[in-house]
Amino acid sequence: MPKYGAHAFLWIDEWTIEKGNQAIAAAGEHGFDFLEIPLLRPRDFDAAAHKKPLADAGIEATASLVLPEDAHMPEQPQRAKEFLITALDKLAAVGGTYLCGCVAFSLGTFTGEPPTDAERQTVIDTLGEVAEEAEKRGITLGFEVVNRYESYMYNALADGRAAIKAIGADNLELHADTYHMNIEEEGFYKPLVECADVLGYIHMSESHRGLLGSGTVNWDEVFRGLADAKYTGALVLESFAAISPDLRAATKLWRPPNQGSDVLAGEGLKYLRAGADRVGL
Repeated sequence: MPKYGAHAFLWIDEWTIEKGNQAIAAAGEHGFDFLEIPLLRPRDFDAAAHKKPLADAGIEATASLVLPEDAHMPEQPQRAKEFLITALDKLAAVGGTYLCGCVAFSLGTFTGEPPTDAERQTVIDTLGEVAEEAEKRGITLGFEVVNRYESYMYNALADGRAAIKAIGADNLELHADTYHMNIEEEGFYKPLVECADVLGYIHMSESHRGLLGSGTVNWDEVFRGLADAKYTGALVLESFAAISPDLRAATKLWRPPNQGSDVLAGEGLKYLRAGADRVGL
């Protein structure tokens, strides 16, 4: 049986001590196994303030992030590395063992050209060093690819897989996201199966970021692909009822979702469990 997670933006628009603990409690009440913490400002994250609420809720924590504009890895590899190491330290302090998201680039940063070989080599070299630091802390990294409107660096799962294979770190996996796949991939089944050897984490997100099953994502293909890929990772609900001002412009989320947090969480988790049961995950 897979573990089920939820992104904190399902309930809150930014991570503060008070709002973070509200999201932790809500995730536990809805029956999720863990909460994905948006670690957008790792220096400000107070790990000690969240350890007891996580224990009280009976859940674990993963974390995701995007690199800041001034730490876009192809241009500022040292800044990117320092930012990620700070995030690793904070995640370890709260007891988490999985850091994922846009660990290789900043959202909304563009050059007007496709990625160059030199840019991608910088990512390979830098993430290899970060993976070594993550391993020292018992943390696995998830490498997310996103759609062309949010980044030029890595858009398809195959792009992410190629980078992961080039880096060759045992604690580096591919982080898929059905929202981005719906824009970039030729279907859902084939890309998931073809990346089965590195796939370790997936955001289950509808085409409009709202209620699962009410958009254009082909969920039958998604679940069938995960089953045939022999996927054993977590299924993470990423529906946004609220979103940080830091990400609004980059993700182009201008409208509220089609349902409130309780419906998105309750019905979304039910939808994930039914789909996983249907294909025997």
